[in-house]
Amino acid sequence: MRGWWRELAGLVLPVDCAGCGAARVLLCADCGDALGGAGAGPVRPSPRPEGLPVVHAAAAYEGGVRQALLAHKERGALPLAGALGGALAAAVLAGRGGPGAEVGELVLVPVPSTRRQVRARGHDPTRRIALAAAGRLRRAGVAARVAPVLRLRRAVADQAGLGARQRRENLDGALAVCRGGARLTAGARLVLVDDLITTGATLAEAARALRAAGPARGAAAVVAAVVAAPAGAFGPVRSGTRTDQKSCE
Repeated sequence: MRGWWRELAGLVLPVDCAGCGAARVLLCADCGDALGGAGAGPVRPSPRPEGLPVVHAAAAYEGGVRQALLAHKERGALPLAGALGGALAAAVLAGRGGPGAEVGELVLVPVPSTRRQVRARGHDPTRRIALAAAGRLRRAGVAARVAPVLRLRRAVADQAGLGARQRRENLDGALAVCRGGARLTAGARLVLVDDLITTGATLAEAARALRAAGPARGAAAVVAAVVAAPAGAFGPVRSGTRTDQKSCE
């Protein structure tokens, strides 16, 4: 039965590693290690947009990590959500050391995708990764759940090809907390989550929306975690580590 299942899976799943192309494996050991979170640390885009919370990322957006993220998001390689969720969980854990980190549960708030993007892709990649991350955190003994309380209140342009300033202008005031969102997140430590950070404009706007609606009281009450970030955005913590070794319901 096990052999039969593997053959059937080969018909519907990628037959080569999504990260590097190694044959007959969804994610090879090396690409899996890259998403393991060993290098998780704080990241800071430059220039840093106003209102951006502290952000932790699990890996650099390059090589196999980049290819795996694109395969999951754009090519529908849904089984990759487990590995990507594990990476996101590692980034969340790396950022738990701030004030109030041990108080209450963690609520992962995914950045919402537009309805057009969800229809085109056939799924919401950030929400799927967030659900996988919450499951990984619970298995590690951390109280965590996903609350998709953010929504788009107006149309926004595709961010691809836009610079940092254009992205800020495109997203300014675009996000809001859905009705009942404050109740769903009351008493929890909020963690904004996304698959990737580039300029930080999206996470800054998401944090603004949470603060404006009341679920988060002050900038220190919101943190963020992502699967990947540009290599140059990582701070000294990651360098030392490596040396030693988008919707409402």
